[in-house]
Amino acid sequence: MLNYLLAWFPMLLLAIFNGIIREAVYKKAVGDLTAHQISTFTLMILFAVYIRYFLVKFPPASATEAISIGVLWVVLTLLFEFGFGRYRGNSWATLLGEYNLFQGRLWILIPVWVLVAPYLFYLLFSIS
Repeated sequence: MLNYLLAWFPMLLLAIFNGIIREAVYKKAVGDLTAHQISTFTLMILFAVYIRYFLVKFPPASATEAISIGVLWVVLTLLFEFGFGRYRGNSWATLLGEYNLFQGRLWILIPVWVLVAPYLFYLLFSIS
């Protein structure tokens, strides 16, 4: 499981890279909300490519292990996101607001994707 723990750190770098591109390239042109929506989907794509690559190299031994990987990754993601957000002085309301689908915030898709992707890729590659 250590491989999978360590595999989470490049995902953090991908997320930072994705945010830098959002801020530097298209946020001014499309506005904050739309930029965050685009960024959500580009990060999901980046994660999909990375997770597929990693799990092909280091396949989970079972569906249970794939689910465990997703749980580990989502816990690390949420701990980092809320921990770093609080460290930066953001309120709980601000942090949780990013997950409000009714206000067009799609960020909830990121932890959901991080949670289910290892299992979905396990299913895809264990069948073929």
